[in-house]
Parts: sequence; structure tokens; C-alpha cells
Amino acid sequence: MAEERREFPSLQRIYDLQVREDDDWQMVQKQGNQFVVNDQPFYVNGFNTYWLMVFAADQSTRGKVSELFHQASSAGLTVCRTWAFNDGQWRALQTSPSVYDEEVFKALDFVISEAKKYKIRLILSLTNNWDAYGGKAQYVKWGKAAGLNLTSDDEFFSHTTLKSYYKAHVKTVLNRVNTFTNLTYKNDPTIFAWELMNEPRCTSDPSGDTLQSWIQEMAVYVKSIDAKHLVEIGLEGFYGPSAPDRAKFNPNSYATQVGTDFIRNHQTLGVDFASVHIYADSWISQTISDAHLQFTKSWMEAHIEDAEKYLRMPVLFTEFGVSAKDTGYNTSFRDTLISSVYKTLLNSTKKGGSGAGSLLWQLFPDGTDYMNDGYAIVLSKSPSTSNIISLHSTRIATFNSLCSTKCKWGCKKKNPLEEFLYHDDL
Repeated sequence: MAEERREFPSLQRIYDLQVREDDDWQMVQKQGNQFVVNDQPFYVNGFNTYWLMVFAADQSTRGKVSELFHQASSAGLTVCRTWAFNDGQWRALQTSPSVYDEEVFKALDFVISEAKKYKIRLILSLTNNWDAYGGKAQYVKWGKAAGLNLTSDDEFFSHTTLKSYYKAHVKTVLNRVNTFTNLTYKNDPTIFAWELMNEPRCTSDPSGDTLQSWIQEMAVYVKSIDAKHLVEIGLEGFYGPSAPDRAKFNPNSYATQVGTDFIRNHQTLGVDFASVHIYADSWISQTISDAHLQFTKSWMEAHIEDAEKYLRMPVLFTEFGVSAKDTGYNTSFRDTLISSVYKTLLNSTKKGGSGAGSLLWQLFPDGTDYMNDGYAIVLSKSPSTSNIISLHSTRIATFNSLCSTKCKWGCKKKNPLEEFLYHDDL
């Protein structure tokens, strides 16, 4: 007897289900360990492109923003993480404390309005731990220029004046009225979440107390201005002193000493979901090996378990990738790594778990190779990778559109699409 043919819905049809009308463009919210929109689950397949605001600030490169969103949308990607800061650098948004370049702010307005056109939501990060685009080092420079006696960039987390500079930036961004949409940022559903900082570390205090205090203060501050949007910290996910039994999952012993503490930090009032980064090639070894895949799987599973057992919140793997500059790199390994991340997430999704999604680092449009840090994926030049991303998007979109928040696949509500959603063919 011939095998029964099953017609699986196209990505476009599912996508149309998800974004039926503009009226449905509601805030992403959290219910337990799931993200939801309009009471439907919102599992995420997304990407990073940090430089969108700077590209939008120049008319000669602004089109690349639209091009990228178009390509990402075509692959079914629904969330983009990007910078809502550029502190004191070239094309700075904030040229000095509380002084802004209006043209660059209009560029950020454009990024947000353009994302909405392509039904892509944004995670907006508010400053950097690293020197790129200014970050905490620039805040310290501003403090020194104002006559403060500062000896470490980590004083960003503890000095009252520097904290007031950061809070002023947060207040300005959240209260910004978009010149393209007339929507205040804090009221715009296009924004998925605010991120306090990209990869915060405070190595001068390995106990974690300094960073914990900063997170507590700033999460509540963001919520005092904007209670509607979700907030996340921006952490890499390293385990700290509060969970010594979890330190074995860290990539190396140094990771326990950078002042972060995954479980403790995420138990903070005002923090809605957990963030984790995955960089086996940076943390384990720059030579490609199966150990990278083994680490990635155990790292993810540990954090998903913690999010379920201790944090009771979703966890988003907000950066993951592999660099083409690594010894032994090839696109086949990149495809295997991406597939492994997606498979681990689907294993959580089908049980109604906390694994809420992932964001590739990073997606580029054509003609931007000069910005490539080694991790860039250009979909049009990477057909095998593009296919893996699109298939995962289709699976996620199908799940989001078919399953209400009250039904997990674990509830034995069988559906012919289940095989398609979770069949291990990657």
C-alpha cells in the first residue's frame, strides 16, 4: 500500500496565520516559562545584526537594513537583536552624557519602523561591557573628564555618577518618540525586550555582589519607566558562587571568576527571562572539534533545566555561532552546530520546556563583508545553512500557530504535524 502523503503547510501560510492583521501586533509577554503573543506561544528563531543603527545613519548604506530584514523575514526569522547605543564613538548616538545626535536617533527610529514592516521584533541592548561602540569604558572616560577619580572600568557598576549617566540614557531611549511611527519606544510592540548590557562582566569582584547590585537597581529602573516590555540582562550564562555544583558546566575555570552568576542574577526582580551565549570556539578551543558540539549540548541543557527548576522563566540563547577563522572550520561544521542548537531547543519545546529560542550570531546582507568578524552568515551565499534556518523557522511557526498556551505536545494531543515538527532528520 502506498504511503499516505501528508501535506505540510508552507512557511508563508503559517507566517500569515501568525501576523493576520496589524491589530494582532501585540506586545510579547511571558506566561510561566513561555513567551506568548495574543495568548499563543511565541517560540523564537532569530538573529543578531548589531550595527543596524550605524548603517541606517548613512543614506548610502540604509538600504542594507531593509535588505537584511527582507532576507531574514524570507527565512522565517522573527526576532533581531541589535544595539540601541553607540557611546562617544564614530557616528555616536550619545556623543556625551545625555547629549544625542538626532540624525543617529532617527536612524534607530528607522530600524524599528523597518523591522515592523517585515514583522520582525527587536531586542535592543542599552550598552556594552566591551569597548566596541563605547560601552562601560566610555562612561568611565566621561566620568574622568568630569573630574571623577576613577581607577577601573568596573566602577561603571558602582559609582553613583556613572550609574546616573546610564540611567539617563535608559530614560532617553525608552521615552523616545519614533519620528517614523510617532510611537514612543516604551509603547511599541515591535520591541521584544530591553537588554541591560551586552555581556556584562565585573572581574574586579568575583563574588558577584557588585554586578548583582547593579542588575537589581537597573532592572527595577527600566520597569519603573516601562512596565510593558520584557527585560533581560544580557549575560553569557556563566555559573558563579551561588551554584558551585553547576560550575562543572562552565567552559573553563576562569568563567566562575568574572563576577557573573547565572542563577542568582536571573532571580532578580524585574528580570523576565534568561539570556545565554554559546561560543565553544572562543571558550574551549579555536580548533574545531566534536568537543564543541558536546559542550554546546550540555551547556544548553543545563541552562534549560535551571530555567525550569529554579528560575521558572524562558531562556533565550541570544548569541551562538562559529567563526570561519577557526582552525578546521568548514560550512558543514557550521551547519552541524546550528542543527544541534535547534534540535536541543525542539527537544525542550515539545515538552513545553523553558528553551524559548535562539539568535544566530550573526546575519549579514550581501556586500557587507568588510564588517565580518568571522561569524557572518550571508543567506544568499549559504544555501545549506539557509535551508536549515528556514526549516527550523517553519517548525517553530507551525508550533506557535497550532498550539495554545494551555496545551503542550506532552499533553498527548496528537497531530499529524508532530512528525514534521520533531522528526530528527537534520
